Amino acid sequence: MNLVWYARRLSRMSPAEVWGRLGDAWVKQRWRRRQVQPGGVDDLPVPDAVPDFASPIDPAVAGSLPDAVRERIVAAADEAVAGRFRFFDRVRDDLNGDPDWFLDPRTGMRAPQADYAFDIDYRRAEKVGTVKYVWEPSRHHQLTVMAAAYFITGNEIYAEAVARQLRSWWRNNPFLSGIHWTSGIELGVRLISWVWVRRLLHGWDGVRLLFDDNPTFLRQLHHHQEFLAELVSHGSSANNHVLAEEAGQFAACCAFPYFPETDGWRERSAETLVRELRAQTFASGINRELASSYHLFVLELMLAAAMEGEASGHPLGVDAWVTVCRMSDALAAMVDGAGRPPRQGDGDDARGLLLDAAEAEPVTPLLSIGATLFGACDWWPAAEEEDLRSLLWRQMIEGAPRIEGRPAARPNRFDDAGIVLLRDDGDGEDDIWCRCDHGPHGFGPLAAHGHADALSVELRCGGVDILADPGTYTYQGEQQWRSYFKSTIGHNCLELNGVDQSVSGGSFLWMKTARSELISLEGLESGETARWCAAHDGYGRLKPGARHVRTVTMHRGQRRIVLEDAIESEAAHAGRLAFHLGPDVTCELQDDVARLSWQTAAGTRAATMWLPGGLRWDAIRGQNVPPLGWYSPCFGAKTPTTTLVGVGEIQESTTLTTEIVIEPLARAVVDQVTEPQAEVCLPGLN
Repeated sequence: MNLVWYARRLSRMSPAEVWGRLGDAWVKQRWRRRQVQPGGVDDLPVPDAVPDFASPIDPAVAGSLPDAVRERIVAAADEAVAGRFRFFDRVRDDLNGDPDWFLDPRTGMRAPQADYAFDIDYRRAEKVGTVKYVWEPSRHHQLTVMAAAYFITGNEIYAEAVARQLRSWWRNNPFLSGIHWTSGIELGVRLISWVWVRRLLHGWDGVRLLFDDNPTFLRQLHHHQEFLAELVSHGSSANNHVLAEEAGQFAACCAFPYFPETDGWRERSAETLVRELRAQTFASGINRELASSYHLFVLELMLAAAMEGEASGHPLGVDAWVTVCRMSDALAAMVDGAGRPPRQGDGDDARGLLLDAAEAEPVTPLLSIGATLFGACDWWPAAEEEDLRSLLWRQMIEGAPRIEGRPAARPNRFDDAGIVLLRDDGDGEDDIWCRCDHGPHGFGPLAAHGHADALSVELRCGGVDILADPGTYTYQGEQQWRSYFKSTIGHNCLELNGVDQSVSGGSFLWMKTARSELISLEGLESGETARWCAAHDGYGRLKPGARHVRTVTMHRGQRRIVLEDAIESEAAHAGRLAFHLGPDVTCELQDDVARLSWQTAAGTRAATMWLPGGLRWDAIRGQNVPPLGWYSPCFGAKTPTTTLVGVGEIQESTTLTTEIVIEPLARAVVDQVTEPQAEVCLPGLN
């Protein structure tokens, strides 16, 4: 037990949360006698008969699915039938038959299967392995993909494969035994998957024996719902976890109204869901965790829950739809010209409901269903391709309420979230997009998914990362990498005296966070120049204290971006200024001039960076000790990339000026700078 971490964690709790956690502890102690061991008998009484499952979807919708989407789903389902499915950066190839639901493929360790769930500390990688790799197959996204393939083809091989895995999971995971009963978010997402597996297999002859007439399923369903009703994430832990828990609970209550407690569970989960969604969403529509990946996750969860409510006659209400609409508008506004959202904060590639290949991009389908529900604003990007999920959701609802007060023009500033987008709109390859950050550190007292990235920037051209946010890579088990990817030097930021702007207390705990403020803003919508200026106080704790002021100016006609970094302090400080290049960008550094190039479908593109003089500049790529020069394309993977690092004493009167000029497509150089490519480093193999 890490007593220091527990003391820090306790310091971030309110008295009400402490009292609530004592209540949780009492429930967990009282439930100990109810644990069902693997192979044991679960004697929970269940109904002899349940109402017929209401499936509000028409199988004919499969005929309107684009051929490319159909082929992608079937190909992914064929792989899943063979036991192969991608989770994060790697493919499990052992999921047919009776899978090992407790295996961590990264380490080869097995998480506990028979231990009482609440005796398992899933944060301890040396005991359970890398827990997200253990948990993810039990969210059952591979089952919803196979069920989707059955729905669009009628081929029973997919339904039978789903049934084998479900029966295996239920048999190996009885109530309160093992790692899969330790976290409510896992139960919530799993319930959404079960709802959709039942719906998509509705035409299969064996579906009632698998679900409706199966006491094992009914007991598992009741146990999941009872767990979520009794052990709700709250206080400092009430982030996207509570939304996933309540979305799953609400969806299951709507689709499976089988128990005497169902009405009460549904009403309570609906109330909590709407309240927490409002609390966790800025008025601008951006998720308050300020982690772009979780914005997508929460939007999927809310759509899945809201659709169940509409289809079952238990709508969540206008307030929920208003927030979902705002989230959809915010997503449409934040994407770059290639349709990519920002890479701000943590991201673990979580999905609320997957009915497509794991590799399918999630943004376009979300905008497609948003356009159907609320209407696409004139400034929305085109979302031409629909997926199966959006087509089915469209069938489940007559239409969301009309939402007033939506943006008449594309927003480029989100004051409450502290996000500003500088744009030089071009055609395809020539679009320049720059995200500037002066927002809060994260959500709630933990700011769990925030990074020490105040005043960071992302810069893209034609959707290609030029100055990249390196991403997340890992959550547990490799502390030096977790610390690096959320650090100040791990972003396009200025580090002083070798410390982060914000003080970390653990992997998902911040003890003291930098506060940022906007100083000035001009030219966002039009004109030759757009400028953003902001500051943060994270280094006020130094001796003497320092305030970092950053200005970013985009000269649209010149395709030139200028960054100016100044320190307000009574003395000089040792500094490191980092610029993380995207993984597609090659770099030739000579003194303080970096020549960049990257390949696109239109040919080689180029840019030049003039770096601040007075600093010693190095191009670092794939360094392990200490970590520097890495990019995480998805959770669990990291690949070497070039990080330009300038080191030196920064005087209080000095302004560090960085200038980037991106050559237009027609003038891009044809000779690409080459350098040896470092080997891709897969987790567990480096």
